[in-house]
Amino acid sequence: MKYSKIFQYAYLVFAVLFIYDGITKWSSGASNSAYVSFGLAALAIFMYFFRRKFAKKYDNTNNSK
Repeated sequence: MKYSKIFQYAYLVFAVLFIYDGITKWSSGASNSAYVSFGLAALAIFMYFFRRKFAKKYDNTNNSK
């Protein structure tokens, strides 16, 4: 279960990287590419919360047995 917690935080790291990439593309004038980066950042943040929810559910199931 330790690895799943590492991957949860990896999603946040990727979200920050995609946001940075989107901001740099937006300032250089490539707004279409920036939208893709912001979309991937939103997806990474969603995946973080999704994985965290199911990790807690899995831990609660194991602790109740």
